[in-house]
Amino acid sequence: MNTSTPQPAAYTQVIIAAVIAFFMLLTRGSHVLTSVSLPDASLALLLIGGLYLRKAAWFALFVVLATAIDFGAAAIDSIQAFCLTDGYWGMLPAYAAMWLAGAWLGKQADSTDIAKYTAASVVSTFAAFVISTQTYYLFSGRFPDAGIVESLKHGWEYLPSYMGFTAMYLAAFWALTKALPKLHNAIKASSSANVA
Repeated sequence: MNTSTPQPAAYTQVIIAAVIAFFMLLTRGSHVLTSVSLPDASLALLLIGGLYLRKAAWFALFVVLATAIDFGAAAIDSIQAFCLTDGYWGMLPAYAAMWLAGAWLGKQADSTDIAKYTAASVVSTFAAFVISTQTYYLFSGRFPDAGIVESLKHGWEYLPSYMGFTAMYLAAFWALTKALPKLHNAIKASSSANVA
């Protein structure tokens, strides 16, 4: 029987995952699950997850959680089921764009460098928007005559809120990492040790 104590890095990752899951539950599901009316933080949370957790298993856990929240919200309120079509599968690569941006930041010597952090945040959020919007318009079945060129004409009215809310959360996270650099660096170092 192995009586060795678990590594601190594993504890750190579980705590980070629990915090991410808490905020995903708090902000996702169009507020069917809570009375708090906060914008969805899932994209920002996935970037943060990629930054600190990196492993594909954690990514899969959060995809399952997001999907469970969406289908749970749809079961409670049928209006929430409107987007649960074949186009919903486009969320997987959209989420992956955010996770991979976070993982890339995690490999940088200074993951809070404003230029790198902003570039990773903006590029990944825009990519997630294009992927999720286009897969919805192409594969949802709600726009039967829409080809790629036609689908590119739709959905852009959602870009400001999509980018804006994610930027708001990522800016708050960046400010927190700058306010608590020792904690950020310790978590990042712990995560790097657990990935190796």
